[in-house]
Amino acid sequence: MAWAVLVFTGAWTLLRFGNDLAIALESRSPSLSIGTPAAGRLEHGKRLPSRGSNFRAYSDLGTLLGRNAVHDKVRDSVLAAYAHLARSRPQDRHVYGESGWPGGGPFRPHRTHQNGMAVDFFVPVRDAAGRPAFFPASPFNRFGYGVEFDAAGGWNAWRIDFEALAAHLEALAAASAAHGLRIEVVIFDLPLLQRLQASAARRERLRGVRFSRTRPWVRHDEHYHVVFALR
Repeated sequence: MAWAVLVFTGAWTLLRFGNDLAIALESRSPSLSIGTPAAGRLEHGKRLPSRGSNFRAYSDLGTLLGRNAVHDKVRDSVLAAYAHLARSRPQDRHVYGESGWPGGGPFRPHRTHQNGMAVDFFVPVRDAAGRPAFFPASPFNRFGYGVEFDAAGGWNAWRIDFEALAAHLEALAAASAAHGLRIEVVIFDLPLLQRLQASAARRERLRGVRFSRTRPWVRHDEHYHVVFALR
């Protein structure tokens, strides 16, 4: 029994803090993005932290495996945007998804995410009581990627918070510019994009963000895929 407790404790500790240890041990050399998101690689990739005051990763197992690595400028932009939102909209809760391996390259089941310049972000949601909540990613819904929102932005008791989504993209665009990047394109489900842009105020705030108008190979309703590029 004592051995079982030790094994369980060790496994939990590794799962909970393994990503933090990997970040502490990673190279401090600047990242180098080579090729494209669909055919590329990454040198000196940096992992995103598993959690912060207003955000967390989609899966501790995913971060332990290193499926959360990006170019260092992307990491800095993502974290700066979350820090801004923690001050301007402290009630919101954010969950990021997969981004790529520390060394880039093929990243199944994704067709892209190969050069450290793309990140999946799960849509901000509100619960049945209308309160901001972390996106309910779990192994039971393919770590969030198995969730299917309807055209109105609803799934079971959860609703997409389009205002929080717009605020995140606005903050991400500003943080990217401050770190020598730009948002090249955002891929999001077209009917839900219409909902996002239904407000004139949101359209104005997102005027500089380019959204893809083509249908992707898989529906991007539970997450929005953001591709960055160096300025």
